[in-house]
Amino acid sequence: MKLSLVSIPVLDPIKAHEVYTSKLGFVSKDFDENAQLAVVASPEDPDGVAMLLEPCKGTFAEDYQRSAYEAKLPIMIFKVQDVESELVKLQSAGVVVRPDLNRPEWGLSNMFEDGCGNLLMLDGTVA
Repeated sequence: MKLSLVSIPVLDPIKAHEVYTSKLGFVSKDFDENAQLAVVASPEDPDGVAMLLEPCKGTFAEDYQRSAYEAKLPIMIFKVQDVESELVKLQSAGVVVRPDLNRPEWGLSNMFEDGCGNLLMLDGTVA
């Protein structure tokens, strides 16, 4: 088996599509505003695993999303080569970066907010 599509809960998939493509750098795979359908992928592997920006408002997923956010748990973790330079890039795009850069023995990690109700994490090696 191979991953094809993962779902990430968002309050507004239209806003999330804008954030994920213009601020976070993902590429649009499928977008239909009327259907509230937004699917993005990594520009490094556009034919790889895609993310469905799943509308969660008014569903059980909204409680899950809020609980994860309040517990400071990332909803998704992204691998990057250089955490520090990626954080600078995100901050310059207006993304809220958490001030808790972590240096576990395997490298660096840090969380940031997607502006759509989620905490996300960058994980990478020390540059």
